[in-house]
Amino acid sequence: MAVPVRVRFAPSPTGHLHVGGARTALFNWLFARHHRGRFILRIEDTDASRSTDENIAAIVDALSWLNLDWDEGPPSSGYRQTERFEIYREHAQRLLAAGRAYYCDCPPELLDREREEAQKRNETFRYSGRCRDRGLTAGALRLRIPTEGATVVNDLIHGSVTFEHSQLDDWILVRTDGTPTYNFCVVVDDVTMRISHVIRGDDHLSNTPKQILCYEALDYAVPEFAHVSLILGRDKSRLSKRHGATSVQAFRDAGIPAEALVNYLARLGWSHGDQEVFSRGELVELFDIKNVATSAAVFDSTKLEWLSQHYLKTMPGPKLAELATPFVRAAQLTPPADQARFIGMLDTLRERAKTLVELVEGGRFYFERPAAYDPKAAQKLFTSEGARRLRLLIERLESVTAFTVAAIEPLVRALTDELGLKLVDLAQLARLAVTGRTASPPIFDVLALLGRDESLARLRRAREVAERSA
Repeated sequence: MAVPVRVRFAPSPTGHLHVGGARTALFNWLFARHHRGRFILRIEDTDASRSTDENIAAIVDALSWLNLDWDEGPPSSGYRQTERFEIYREHAQRLLAAGRAYYCDCPPELLDREREEAQKRNETFRYSGRCRDRGLTAGALRLRIPTEGATVVNDLIHGSVTFEHSQLDDWILVRTDGTPTYNFCVVVDDVTMRISHVIRGDDHLSNTPKQILCYEALDYAVPEFAHVSLILGRDKSRLSKRHGATSVQAFRDAGIPAEALVNYLARLGWSHGDQEVFSRGELVELFDIKNVATSAAVFDSTKLEWLSQHYLKTMPGPKLAELATPFVRAAQLTPPADQARFIGMLDTLRERAKTLVELVEGGRFYFERPAAYDPKAAQKLFTSEGARRLRLLIERLESVTAFTVAAIEPLVRALTDELGLKLVDLAQLARLAVTGRTASPPIFDVLALLGRDESLARLRRAREVAERSA
């Protein structure tokens, strides 16, 4: 019978969730959902100097925003490494009793000196094994690595990768102060949580032979491994803050919809033909870890913004209103109480916006009257003739009772014909009057959404400015 799929995402809470970590979490989540398995969230917080509850909360918040729900993990107890020290101690004693581990009392000064000497020889430092057969009863606990042979990592992405034992050393399981090391905690956590597949960044590939030897020393089955390539910036160096936004929260605050970021991260190193846009259901159905590329992926913010714009253009109006509301408030604006009117406003803005921040800024005129008018446009349009045209437009609009596009448009077109103008001449003047600029959604939509009273108030104010300017 096939082993039930159980995967885990195990971040260290030393900062916010990086997009590289988010992609690893996504690949684990998709693998679990595709195989109807379990997705586990585990917090690797043994680095007490950098791990904080605030960072754990930020990671949980980011995963929740991405809708990567976990089947096991916080807030349940037992999923933080600092809660599991007794389990690590028990496994360390098992290794010691079986002769698969030994104590080492080599002072740090000696090890540092040997490390420096290895560097001078351009060699990788490896512990000499000095304490292997001394029978010590205290010190740092090291795993006894076979002196001959090799360990083969059968990676689901990279294929078989061989590590000669002569290139490995007897690594420390438990430090002198009794605290377990990262590699030891990971092995114990994965076996006790019955992890079937370890999907993680390929910067961990060099740790894998050490961990496999530890699994074998404990007489546990070894899980399958899949090491995902790193994410690089445009300059082909590892993605970092100097490339711009890198945390999930930063993209959320910039107004990228969660589904757009999930879609983008899924395509960052994984593909299904030439398809670019995937629903959540399609990702779950189609995801195969074997289709993840072995080469590093380059983060392309332009591509992400294209996807973001696609999702803004195509999502249902009520959903867009829900996502836009906090950004409206963050801009010190107030969404209209009329939900249908609010959705109508957003519908006129979504074609031009790449992010929710752009969406709100592009439609600021809907929520507040323009504090000023575009200077060059005002100089050109706010003339004595412009004031006369605005007066005539106001008179016509005052007669409209049902202030809808269907009522406004023929009236404005008729006035345009009477004045011997092109529609753009009157439309640009009206647009400047009600929005403060000459670029906006269709003017008939804008007037209808602003409503009769607000539209007339703005037109009258613009007429007064034009009269003073003239």
